[in-house]
Amino acid sequence: MAYEISEIKKIGIGLIGFGIFFTFLGIVLFFDRGLLALGNIFSLAGVAILLGWRSTWALFTNRANYKALFSPSSLLLLISLFFIFVRWPIVGIILEIYGCIFLFSDFWSSIKMFLYHIPVVGWIIRFISRKFPCQKSFSRFHGSINIFLRKLHM
Repeated sequence: MAYEISEIKKIGIGLIGFGIFFTFLGIVLFFDRGLLALGNIFSLAGVAILLGWRSTWALFTNRANYKALFSPSSLLLLISLFFIFVRWPIVGIILEIYGCIFLFSDFWSSIKMFLYHIPVVGWIIRFISRKFPCQKSFSRFHGSINIFLRKLHM
């Protein structure tokens, strides 16, 4: 196999999957704050284990991530977690989505190229991108899948 994932990274991917599952379940069950908080904790722990502690710290404290409207995007994630804990889950989820979009904005092109290589998902994404073309072209990011996979190895 050309690309192998270590056991620690598998645990990180699993925790991120559990985080997404519990967040989705919390939204479906009328914004249950316990499930949303559990999903956030699993997701943050999974990112920390997947990337490593040093890379995670660099991701959340990077000056380039200060693109958010009012504050750094990592601070928005912490504020959204606070709102979920004080029983304002709708405000927390809105801030969390906003913070995640800006925090992980550098990875969107890499994720899109990664999804192109998955058989059924890639076909659907190509169909949608042909049907509804974006103004921004991702053609210069064809090599970014390798950068994305290299960041997973760090």
